[in-house]
Amino acid sequence: MNENSTIHRLIPLACLSTLFICLPHLATGQVNQDNIYDPGILKPTDSNLKVAIHAPAPNFTLPSLKGGKTTLSQYREKKNVVLSFVPAAWTPVCSAQWPGYHLAKEYFDETDTILIGITVDNIPTLHAWTKEMGGLWFEVLSDFYPHGEVAGNYGILRRSGVSERALFLIDKKGIIQWIDIHDINKRPPLDDLVKAMRAIKKD
Repeated sequence: MNENSTIHRLIPLACLSTLFICLPHLATGQVNQDNIYDPGILKPTDSNLKVAIHAPAPNFTLPSLKGGKTTLSQYREKKNVVLSFVPAAWTPVCSAQWPGYHLAKEYFDETDTILIGITVDNIPTLHAWTKEMGGLWFEVLSDFYPHGEVAGNYGILRRSGVSERALFLIDKKGIIQWIDIHDINKRPPLDDLVKAMRAIKKD
């Protein structure tokens, strides 16, 4: 790849990160701000991680918003997977983070990666919330019952009963290749995730 083509690939990624972080009104979809509950500033992290990079990702099966159940291992040898855990529906940062991934869909397609969103909310809550956001292109799963079991197995269940704001990048062999346990009060930068996905594609 020559220098010009490298620059051309980096510029859109830099713009994407700027849009995602600095222009929240572009990433909040159609959520009515009057419906958003603001929990205030929370302790950045409040859990003990139980998984590690280069270790197998704990398998799970959870109810899907689109109906039926989804098992992580069903993507083995087929797709790389990003798990996006967010603390709770109808909260400000979460309501901006997930719609913001519309800006990055091409990067998931480019790296043969799917995105799965997970919260401890129940399916009816997730239905109403995602409908308010105008719909999402990726699958959304409920870790409601047993409450937070998957978040707990990954070591990201907070004492308050919600999950951390966390991203796990899992390769086609089911191995965790990148982890971001982010400050719960902030959205994770998209460019970090895209770089991690591209790194897997090169391997």
